[in-house]
Amino acid sequence: MSILGGGIFKGMKVTLWNFVLSYFRRDRLTTNDYSWRPDGDLPQGIGDYPKEEGEQLSDTTTVTNYSRNFPMLLHDGGEPMDTVRCVACQICERECPPQCIYIEKDYDENGKYIKRPAVFDIDVSVCMSCQICVEVCPFDAIVMNSQFELSTPNRFGGLLVRRDDLLKSNDYYHRIHPEEAAARDKRMADEKAAKEAKKKAAAEAAIKKAEEKAKAEAEAESKEEAGDKKEGAE
Repeated sequence: MSILGGGIFKGMKVTLWNFVLSYFRRDRLTTNDYSWRPDGDLPQGIGDYPKEEGEQLSDTTTVTNYSRNFPMLLHDGGEPMDTVRCVACQICERECPPQCIYIEKDYDENGKYIKRPAVFDIDVSVCMSCQICVEVCPFDAIVMNSQFELSTPNRFGGLLVRRDDLLKSNDYYHRIHPEEAAARDKRMADEKAAKEAKKKAAAEAAIKKAEEKAKAEAEAESKEEAGDKKEGAE
């Protein structure tokens, strides 16, 4: 049962928790990486703008490892809508504290549900970057981008980011958040391997059970035939 205003309190809790952690963990504050120098220069790579899809980041860039701005949707390469991880389950839409996410499911010409979003909009003028959508997504489809150049002369439509603009490849994710992306991919691979191992074990158990059942039936039938022969001999 949902509590009225529960999402807002959940978002405040996450924000407060991250704020408290910022005093104890350096990697929670991007500004800790901006080492000011008397000559006014920044270390090489520090302060680089996050690059767009397809561009390379500097090997010395560190700010992108820790900076978090607005969500993006991941796909696994190739045609984005063929490999998009989002299945339009709408969990993030329901859990979003400021309700800035809007999703519509996709359907084929026969009305059959396709596991992908037809519409996925985020109003970044309302988004508070709490990352709850990242935490609740069961398919690792949403992560935080590092892009912060979002200024626009249109305060309404310009700050409503559509699905095609939210879509970014997993390779792009590895470039802007290499450690986080590698850890996420490893966890997903481990979970997939465990699921496949469980499925394989279940299939082997089913085959063994079927073989034991067939063997028991064959033995019972053999005993029955032997009994019939014995009665006939008598």
